[in-house]
Amino acid sequence: MVITPTYDPSLVVLSILVAGFASYTALDLGGRVALAQGPTHRIWLAGAALTMGAGIWSMHFVAMLAFMLPMPVSYDVGLTVLSLVLAILGTSGSFYFISRPGAWRPRLVLSGVFMGFGILAMHYTGMAAMRGPVELSYDPLWVALSVIVAIGAATAALWLAFGTKDPGRKLAAAIVLGFAISGMHYTGMRAAICTAPATTEVAQEVTTLDRTPLAVAIAGFVLADLAALFASAYKRKRADEALRQTRADLAHVQRVTAMGELAASITHEVMQPLGAGMNNAGAALRWLDGQPPNLDKAREALGRTVENGERAAQIIGRIRSLVKKEPPRKDALEVNEAIAEVVALTRGEVMKNNVSVQTQLAEGLPLIQGDRVQLQQVILNLIINAVQAMSGVSEGSRELLIGTGKDASGRVLVSVQDSGPGLNPESFERLFDSFYTTKPGGMGMGLSICRSIVEAHGGRIWATPNAGSGITVLFTLPINDQAMASARSAA
Repeated sequence: MVITPTYDPSLVVLSILVAGFASYTALDLGGRVALAQGPTHRIWLAGAALTMGAGIWSMHFVAMLAFMLPMPVSYDVGLTVLSLVLAILGTSGSFYFISRPGAWRPRLVLSGVFMGFGILAMHYTGMAAMRGPVELSYDPLWVALSVIVAIGAATAALWLAFGTKDPGRKLAAAIVLGFAISGMHYTGMRAAICTAPATTEVAQEVTTLDRTPLAVAIAGFVLADLAALFASAYKRKRADEALRQTRADLAHVQRVTAMGELAASITHEVMQPLGAGMNNAGAALRWLDGQPPNLDKAREALGRTVENGERAAQIIGRIRSLVKKEPPRKDALEVNEAIAEVVALTRGEVMKNNVSVQTQLAEGLPLIQGDRVQLQQVILNLIINAVQAMSGVSEGSRELLIGTGKDASGRVLVSVQDSGPGLNPESFERLFDSFYTTKPGGMGMGLSICRSIVEAHGGRIWATPNAGSGITVLFTLPINDQAMASARSAA
């Protein structure tokens, strides 16, 4: 006689939540497997495999508790444990292959196959562990569909989780993988055909688990997953804080180094208004000593003295803001103003190297949100790099063009174009990597720090070859929606 089972809806929902929760925890741990080396690699691999395997196992048996039959059912201890081991082995193989170096697609496919078969092996072994007055058989078509669901969705989830570093995609991957586990389970359960034999006398030849200890075991694994997630989140927070501090320190050191390179030209820039101010002050004294004193001329000279003093103070203020070590700030700022200040600060260095500078700053650009000093550091680095790149070309062709505008998505676009010797194609791929440099004696940190700053502001930076000589470095920055909304309402 064929038996039609029913399901407890609350336990079905719980099983899906357990699958998604375990998937997110395991993928979070699995992301560290690819970054770790040596013994640490094996520790993260084991943690991810245990978490994912235990999560798959827990989901399955929560769903089995939701599976209601009109007769008591227990589970063989040995096969139940084996189902857990198979789930852990399958997921460990998956995370191992996805974290290996080499071509991405073969690793992804192999990893998806391991994850899918781990889910399948756990499920059908767990089903075989059922003990009671019921016999199981399977519909081959639904079994085949469960295989497709398990492998296909697992591969898609791994592609989402490991294809990029976007946290949103990791969450999406956890949802996909959670539905892969749940979908495979309930597809496999649809394939199961339960029949009651002629006699209900079943010999209990093996040790079995009833529903209560099984529920306790599931709760234990879920709590272990929760502890693993909290531990991973805490470590990630500590690591992110340390990384942010290190990047801030490196950025500060790099700013000070850049200002050191500009020391001579900056001194000239400061001395110019100070010297002019002294000359104007002397002229004012002479106008006052005249008989009779020429007050109008003296007033004009003193006015020019004040202007020269303010100009010198502005230059010194820009230097202090760039050199001072402060935590990053996110303020609404106008990118053209920030660029103009850096151009003024580097005017002496540009003139010393006989570089012609032109600016094409688009009017009416939206405000951006970011740290003024850090973004000016990016522009400063790009200008210095361009000037140094053009030092080896003839003086008449040293041209620097700084432009702003908007890209196709509405973001603010900044470009720095030089007429230097350019780069070979291989250099463009590694230009923003740490410790990669095309300059003799260079550290290879400037452009890497620029990329970190731009990406921390939600933007993107890249370089392209010019149609003629030289290269153009471009970066985009998202607009400040809140500031733009305030500006529109005020208008």
